[in-house]
Amino acid sequence: MSRRKKLVNNTAIPQHKIEAIARCLLPDIIAFYESEEGQREFAEWKRQQEENKMQKN
Repeated sequence: MSRRKKLVNNTAIPQHKIEAIARCLLPDIIAFYESEEGQREFAEWKRQQEENKMQKN
């Protein structure tokens, strides 16, 4: 049996409202990252992360 991760909500916003907003936004976020533009931006972000990691070392 799997356990649910305990949520951390340090705001005055009720958890059910946060989850409702997330359910509204998630389809658009998924669609963006599946698009060509989203794929390009994600690849650029990954490249920048690698560069930052190399500079720190």
